[in-house]
Amino acid sequence: MALIPHPQAIRLAMLGSSPGNGHPYSWSALFNGYDRDRLTRECPFPGIPQYLNAQPAATLTLPGAQVTHVCCVGDGGFTAEHVAQCARIPHVVAQPTDVIGHVDAVIIATDRGGEHVARARPFVEAGLPVFIDKPLTDNAPDLKIFQDWVAAGQPIMSSSCMRYAKEFLPYRATTPELGELRFASITTAKSWEAYGIHALEAVYPIFGPGFLSARNTGSAARNVVHLKHRGGADVVVVATADMLGGFGCLTLCGTAGRAQVAFGDTYFAFRAQLEAFLGYLRTGVRPFPFAETVELMQLVIAGIRSREQDGREVSLAEL
Repeated sequence: MALIPHPQAIRLAMLGSSPGNGHPYSWSALFNGYDRDRLTRECPFPGIPQYLNAQPAATLTLPGAQVTHVCCVGDGGFTAEHVAQCARIPHVVAQPTDVIGHVDAVIIATDRGGEHVARARPFVEAGLPVFIDKPLTDNAPDLKIFQDWVAAGQPIMSSSCMRYAKEFLPYRATTPELGELRFASITTAKSWEAYGIHALEAVYPIFGPGFLSARNTGSAARNVVHLKHRGGADVVVVATADMLGGFGCLTLCGTAGRAQVAFGDTYFAFRAQLEAFLGYLRTGVRPFPFAETVELMQLVIAGIRSREQDGREVSLAEL
């Protein structure tokens, strides 16, 4: 059953801003289209117009939904007015809660997990479906709040776009040429707290549920996280702050073969991610179980806890 009463004309609110996160621009453009000249000249995230301008205009946007309201409360360094001008959003509001009663669902486009309970609460209490940018959270008490909300029937979804990376899709279906997987590594830039989930969610659909522990022997700027999976595989995730040239490099090693592939198509991943959220709104069927998001957040939290405790192996069971 659809989560909204008129699923063919979905009204969305784009909410929030955080440093280094251009999703209010890029995600809004994927729904509304965009002012090509203005975005190319003025977007504070030059990579966004680069990949948007490469797409055919006729197939750029997701049909049947529009970002109708925007509010950029936060410290991202840009204004809601500018996002609205670039991405053709008709309504700018001063406070996030001003959108209640005027939209069908909200997107919280910030990547600070510790803020997400507070940002989501008004919309959960109003009964609105909420999509939350990765990571859903970065601490155990807030994860429990989200679990309770979902258990009570609140439609909340969160994911990394890396779950939908087309470069990794072949290895999520089947890997007979690799045999039984024994090792994987995946890289990301920026912080473990905000970007570790990109790496984690890239490999999670390949291995499936069953991660057991995390051990982070790195530092805040150079995280090296060893994960153990019940299937007998070890996964090493490296999140190094300035490693911008090494985002999304995946290695898989099995008993019969190996594979190496790198993420490249940002547009495809973002579009597929947002399309999955629209599908959830239209059908009420989750694209993947919320339990997977819970396990992924436990890995994020375990990686933080291990680093803070001198590289102790942290079992997910203790979370």
